[in-house]
Amino acid sequence: MLERVKAALPALPPAEQRVAKLLLADARSFANLPVSELADRSHVSKPTVVRFCRSVGYDGLADFKLKLAGSVNEGVPFVHRAVDEDDKPGDVIVKVVDNAVAALLHYRNDAASHAFERAIDALADSARHNKRIEFYGVGNSGIVAQDAQHKFFRLGVNTVATSDGHVQLMSATMLQPGDCAVIISNSGRSRDLLDAAEIARKKGATIIIITASASPLAQLALGPGQILLAVDHPEDFDRYSPMVSRLLHLIAVDILTTGVALKLGQHLRPVLQEIKKNLRAKRYAG
Repeated sequence: MLERVKAALPALPPAEQRVAKLLLADARSFANLPVSELADRSHVSKPTVVRFCRSVGYDGLADFKLKLAGSVNEGVPFVHRAVDEDDKPGDVIVKVVDNAVAALLHYRNDAASHAFERAIDALADSARHNKRIEFYGVGNSGIVAQDAQHKFFRLGVNTVATSDGHVQLMSATMLQPGDCAVIISNSGRSRDLLDAAEIARKKGATIIIITASASPLAQLALGPGQILLAVDHPEDFDRYSPMVSRLLHLIAVDILTTGVALKLGQHLRPVLQEIKKNLRAKRYAG
């Protein structure tokens, strides 16, 4: 959470930067002080404090302080212990599981609910109007994009997943207003994904980006109508195949899928029941 604020600091207005610096200087006190005291200490107005919370991806001061208190007071362990070459299998088990659990707990506290709300509304609206929903990712993130497509098409949504850079560019070119492009990236620096995101934006589609908050790809989601679902973690993506980031991206996809399913309502139930019926018939045929 604090890393996200640090990454966003240069882009904030001067008054909101003062609030951010107060937070970074003493996060524990920030979580417990009333808005009037925060405003006085930052030399800004009370509405500026609230605007700062929204600028960095939260619903307002109450939501921000709730997540901040969870980060600084719950004592959730978040020591990313890298796997070493001389680790025994038992050490690898402990490190991989501990890293995953800690990352998930921190993401629970850091995830911006209002950004997810906007993303779910956009995806559900596209689904209702039979618009296109496309998932783009390359490498490991391409696998997450395929998982997202698999989950969404079961909801009766017009959706595809592409991991080839050339296909992404062609597909993004055919997007229209009302369509959604969900772009998933661990590093947020893939040239193919940056190009596809820029084309989708120019075509008027809503861009939903799942990536690290300080990345170039995340910057494309700061414009009007675009949505950033920030996923930050201490994993070194240059050394090993990403593990924690993949789990966090899959969790983000699951949140979106569940939210859209709830938005689309009860008419989904007959479709899902029919899918299960046909799968059972195929499984036990012969």
